[in-house]
Amino acid sequence: MALRVVADFDLRKDVLPWLRAQRAALAAGAGAPGGGAGIFENNYESLRVLNVERNGNIIYTYKDNKGNVFFGLYDCQIRQNEHLYTFEKDLQVVSGSVNSERTLLAASLVQTTKEGRKNELQPGSKCLTLLVEIHPVNNVKVLKAVDSYIWVQFLYPHVDSHPLPENHLLLISEEKYIEQFHIQVIQEDGNKVKSRSILKCIQFYANENFNLMFEAPLDISLSDSGFKLVNFGCDDLQDQEKLSKYLTLCVFTNHTGSLCVCYSPKFDSWEQITYSVFYFHKGHSKTFTAALRSADSHVTQGITFLNLDYYVAVYLPGHFFHLLNIQHPDLICHSLFSTGNNEVIDMLPHSPLQSLSGSLVLDWSSGKLYRAFLNQSYLLEFLWNTRLDWEKIAVLHCVLSCGRDPQFLEAKIIHWVSENISTCHSFDLIQEFIIASSYWSIYPETSNWDKLLPYSSVLTWTTEIPGITLVTEEIALPLMKVHSFQGYWEKLNFHLEYVKYSKPPLHYNNSVVRREWHRLISEEKTGKRRSRVYVRNILDNAIKVISNLEARSLEPRLTPLFQEEDNPQRLLVGLMVSELKDHLLRHLQGVEKKKIEQMALDYVSKLLDLICQVLETSWRKHNLHPWVLHFDRQVSVAEFAVFHTMTRILEATNSLFLPLPPGFHTLHVILGVRCLPLHNLLHYIDNGVLLLTETAVTRLMEDLDNTEKNEKLKFSIIVRLPPLIGQKICRLWDHPMSSNIISRNHVKRLLQNYKKQPQSSRIDKSSFSIEFLPLNYFIETLTDLESSSQALYAFEGHDNVDATFVEEAALRHTMTLLGL
Repeated sequence: MALRVVADFDLRKDVLPWLRAQRAALAAGAGAPGGGAGIFENNYESLRVLNVERNGNIIYTYKDNKGNVFFGLYDCQIRQNEHLYTFEKDLQVVSGSVNSERTLLAASLVQTTKEGRKNELQPGSKCLTLLVEIHPVNNVKVLKAVDSYIWVQFLYPHVDSHPLPENHLLLISEEKYIEQFHIQVIQEDGNKVKSRSILKCIQFYANENFNLMFEAPLDISLSDSGFKLVNFGCDDLQDQEKLSKYLTLCVFTNHTGSLCVCYSPKFDSWEQITYSVFYFHKGHSKTFTAALRSADSHVTQGITFLNLDYYVAVYLPGHFFHLLNIQHPDLICHSLFSTGNNEVIDMLPHSPLQSLSGSLVLDWSSGKLYRAFLNQSYLLEFLWNTRLDWEKIAVLHCVLSCGRDPQFLEAKIIHWVSENISTCHSFDLIQEFIIASSYWSIYPETSNWDKLLPYSSVLTWTTEIPGITLVTEEIALPLMKVHSFQGYWEKLNFHLEYVKYSKPPLHYNNSVVRREWHRLISEEKTGKRRSRVYVRNILDNAIKVISNLEARSLEPRLTPLFQEEDNPQRLLVGLMVSELKDHLLRHLQGVEKKKIEQMALDYVSKLLDLICQVLETSWRKHNLHPWVLHFDRQVSVAEFAVFHTMTRILEATNSLFLPLPPGFHTLHVILGVRCLPLHNLLHYIDNGVLLLTETAVTRLMEDLDNTEKNEKLKFSIIVRLPPLIGQKICRLWDHPMSSNIISRNHVKRLLQNYKKQPQSSRIDKSSFSIEFLPLNYFIETLTDLESSSQALYAFEGHDNVDATFVEEAALRHTMTLLGL
């Protein structure tokens, strides 16, 4: 024969003996006399091959004498049989297929129409297409229930070593259409089927039209959840007590364009509970696992999710209360996690609650309707009592988001900040308050601009929060199905576009301001400044900010700020306004320029106002008076406290390069001179903590007499001054040491470009009163330099400092050194 065939598989030889052995073992275990061979002989006709998969494995089926449908698999590689699944229903198999991992079985079955028998799976349909999770949990999902035959087939990867990330299943109908299902299998205590759920949003209109607004995939399993209405009220048809023990699913939106899906699966542990929040407007999900108080503390109710505008509350009666920040969920420290027995946990009813629109909450067991909102007074009290850094930063943002009576609120928080400046170790409390409060002062009015302004000074958080574990995953963004947006949809689409295209984030920072400010200060020192119009515009911005601050102040300030020009700080204030305005103009389209300019002014004004308020609170608390600005008074403990507060303010603003109110450095230096020993004072100056200003040093020279201690202080200060300021200050101090410094500076300027010229070796001694040749030669050289017209022009206006002045200063200094 030209063609020869060899049997590779024989149903009678390779399967039937194994089936008989299985039945015999089962019968023997049940105590039945004899074996089960007769049973199988009677049903032999029903045993048949159903499918041969791509890898060569063979799917077969048979029906026992009770009508149960048996599915088995023969592995062609190891030549062994495996039981897949048994349907305990009288069904006729049309088609079947198993995935390559042998975790999923797809089967198409026709219902038997015996009289008196009723199929409970799907009455009224001819053909059922089912997806069965065969390992480790036997879940069944109906894929199709139609009146036409369906054939099923899993698609296998071309190369076994490169498995597909998800299972692909084809459904072929006799009505000539094909559907493809994508089924994900995740590792969760073994392989577990997770079918893809789709979130669809449909908007209905008054003209009876409707639109599918978007579709978004949800990585959660809803196959065994039954039917549960969300935001449709409650009725007696649903067993609420039973439903509360199963999964919880809520969809929340708010006026800012956020979209959150909160999901809690059926809990199966008394030690911990897991829930997930899909932040679709941020492009990621977070899965939280919360440890319960004790293993013997049974959970009698399910998790309740409450929509609280900028937050979502997650509440498990008697166990925990979490406030999740949905506007800025990136860092766990911006959300509050409260556990154990405390007032936060016990303030809500211990019965299932349903969140409705507008922050309404229904307790359907008692018939009470609540309006939920954050308790500002309680949160302020919580802020004072907590000792944990992550709770401080979370509650601070919760309180600021309340927005009710902001001036009263800020006063309370500033009082707390002033009492707790040194108690936070994970973040800078002053920094966080200034940035967060400035953000919340602008955000409610301009919610679309929140991504352009910094929300927090904390950029990373690595400290673990006890009792909470967190897993963050990227998720697919909702696919918008419309192209024209209004209202909420416009804001949601703005969020989605930002997630797609804005990397890195667009939050404003002062890096450009830092470079430009240093450049302007350098130009000022060298006398080479750019366009006067440019600098005048910057200083005009500063004038507008200071006018804003004066308008905000409801009562006179006690702190002596804004009483001097302080050009460096005015430049910094004006630059920040200019750069912030440019930043907003670059990224905001269609917003009026005047509105953006006003927002930039308001934001910088708010920053400075908060700094002033923190200092003002400390000043009032310690009851300081204007006489602290004089150096001839005894220092007090209160001045030490205010100096410490100002130092912490300076540290907070320096790292973010924020402007300070004009006069701040002068006040800081004066308090530093009064409070610190000389060696500490000089250390602060040399390390840039204290910045010497002309106003502060002038007052120092005028107020202090020339005792030995004060002379040492004055000299130590003068030699650390910038040259331009030092020249002015030395003329205020009538002292040989000051004359010596002036003379040195004068000589340095004269000799800076001096080239030695050949001259007579004889010196006319008649012109000198002292016969000291080195000095005489030096003075003659200076006199010649001063006589040149160029030198006279260069040093015009230097208070008649000349060679004679230098000679007298040198002689006085020599006499002092010799003790004459």
